[in-house]
Amino acid sequence: MKLPPLVQAFVLHFGEMGSRWGINRTVGQIYALLYIAPEPLCADDMVDQLGFSRSNVSIGLKELQSWNLVRLLHQPDDRRDFYTTPDDIWQIVRTLVEERKKREVDPTLSVLRELLMQTPGTAEERHAQDRMREMHELIELLCGWYDDVRRMETERLVQLLSMGAKVQKILEMKDRLFTLPGGKRKDKEG
Repeated sequence: MKLPPLVQAFVLHFGEMGSRWGINRTVGQIYALLYIAPEPLCADDMVDQLGFSRSNVSIGLKELQSWNLVRLLHQPDDRRDFYTTPDDIWQIVRTLVEERKKREVDPTLSVLRELLMQTPGTAEERHAQDRMREMHELIELLCGWYDDVRRMETERLVQLLSMGAKVQKILEMKDRLFTLPGGKRKDKEG
């Protein structure tokens, strides 16, 4: 690698973490390099700086494009393709979450819906469907929450995330406000 020590440490770490996130090390390192690069890079720049083969860089770039995590740019008077990441880190996170949802959560929901529509033939299948229904309801709840959060402006999302445990205190206050003497709830939702 032909990178300054600080940059190399980040790129290497991102490659290792990438393998834990479900992408290969090479793709993680390419993305890390593009993310911190001050200017868009062409594949030749990445080959030179990372020491990867041209084919590995091309495959990695195609994968990153399929995840919508890199942008293709063209420079005046240069026929090569240049790549960069979105400038807004929140856009990157939103894209990652959306792509993971499409690839992992949505197919799981489809399978669960299909299995829940089937008529169970045994007590074991009824039990299995009950468990699947719990999972389906939880995933649907999380997807609903995600849809609400996804539409939030970044500033509002940062405020929400900054609240942390304060949200729990707000919920406790709400519970106190809506509880009658004797422990009965004022609202019907519980």
